Amino acid sequence: MRRLLLPVTLLVFTVGCGVLQSSDAEATDAAREVALRAGKLLDSPRPRTAEEVGRSASGIDGVEVMRLSGTSTNDGDGVDVVVRTSGSAYHGWIDVEDVTVLRCFRVRVSTKAEWGEEPDDVRCPDGRPLTFPPPPEPPRLPYEQLRAELPRVPEGGRADESDVRRTLSSLDLDPAIRTEVRAEDGVVGVLLSLEGNGFDPQDCLVAAVRPGSTEVWVPARVQRMPGEGGCSISNALHPIRAPH
Repeated sequence: MRRLLLPVTLLVFTVGCGVLQSSDAEATDAAREVALRAGKLLDSPRPRTAEEVGRSASGIDGVEVMRLSGTSTNDGDGVDVVVRTSGSAYHGWIDVEDVTVLRCFRVRVSTKAEWGEEPDDVRCPDGRPLTFPPPPEPPRLPYEQLRAELPRVPEGGRADESDVRRTLSSLDLDPAIRTEVRAEDGVVGVLLSLEGNGFDPQDCLVAAVRPGSTEVWVPARVQRMPGEGGCSISNALHPIRAPH
């Protein structure tokens, strides 16, 4: 009887070890899935700096950023982000508790990368995860101030471009705000805008000073998309009809 027990005991031990290895492998696969999801969330055609990518990655649930390399997503091979993620697996009939692992993966973020590119397994770097300061706030476009300060021209009068330019000079605008003024057929158009990234809606104000009416408005979001013409001096002089 004792001779029969030994092989059975060895069999149970062998099977048990196999299950433990499987649990570790499954936990690693779960950690890899988190890294794969992070890569998909970070994918974008919009060019970004390495810091922007790192900041975005650090905000993804379950992801720690351990290392960054590269300068921007549209430069060379893009930005490599080493992320640390965790995964768990559990087999109730053999595991005493969840098997949880910490693993690191290299995620490539590039405007040239294919969506859903598989992350590479890498050794976790020493040290703590990287932290990123919040991005600087863009300057605020002075809607209320512009509306209050622009000249009012009576009916039958003529808008004066020089008056409008003097008004803009007195507003002490942030240097990042670009201004454009143009006079046409007795109307002076004004554009205040911030530099866009070529993908998202641009921030801008447009205004028109005409006899009997001075208007300031923010074009609709769809009009502020690249190529739509909302953030242009032409829109100030010849307003685009707002979408319904």
